[in-house]
Amino acid sequence: MFKIYVYVLDTLADWELGYVIAELNSGRFFKKDAPCVSVKTVSFSKEPIKTMGGLTIVPDCLIDDIAVSETSVLLLPGANTWNDPKHGAIIEKAGELLSVGATVCAICGATVALANFGLLDNRRHTSNGQGFLEMFSPRYKGQSFYVDKPSFADNNLITAGPTGALLWARQIIEHLGVFQSNTLESWYEYFRTGESQHFFALMQTLPSGDEA
Repeated sequence: MFKIYVYVLDTLADWELGYVIAELNSGRFFKKDAPCVSVKTVSFSKEPIKTMGGLTIVPDCLIDDIAVSETSVLLLPGANTWNDPKHGAIIEKAGELLSVGATVCAICGATVALANFGLLDNRRHTSNGQGFLEMFSPRYKGQSFYVDKPSFADNNLITAGPTGALLWARQIIEHLGVFQSNTLESWYEYFRTGESQHFFALMQTLPSGDEA
């Protein structure tokens, strides 16, 4: 069973999580033998947070509740508040998770937080473009490991810039192996292009009677 922990913090960039959490939580396109998945929000306290889009989220659990296991997955969204020291605890936890082979997925501003803790110094990664991490993270030393793509998967570390949310979602889903490969390809192409042929191809990959 995969335990998906979604870190929530004030000014969370709603759109960056939309694709991936909708599919992992609903399981609507999962293959028949997909492992079970649970999705929980986590934060440094149980106090409600307010997203960039104005939504209020009450965290399900605290950082100490995160299981440090290979089957744990931590999603770190972008936000304008990552420089607050109180978020250091979740980045320390991210380091623990990476060390045991668990999956850490960071997008946009969350990549700066990883860079500040040295977690990108020796792992291939991407962010918001060349020079972005140097600009916002004085401690960043991972320039030689930077990959100039919207999203990049390096084993159990999956990073992205703010325009890479769809590809980031695809790479996370692929890493977890919860979709059939043809389902994932059709899903991605439909949302990437908006062309109806990919929607019908997606439907044809599902067992008879299943609907979106």
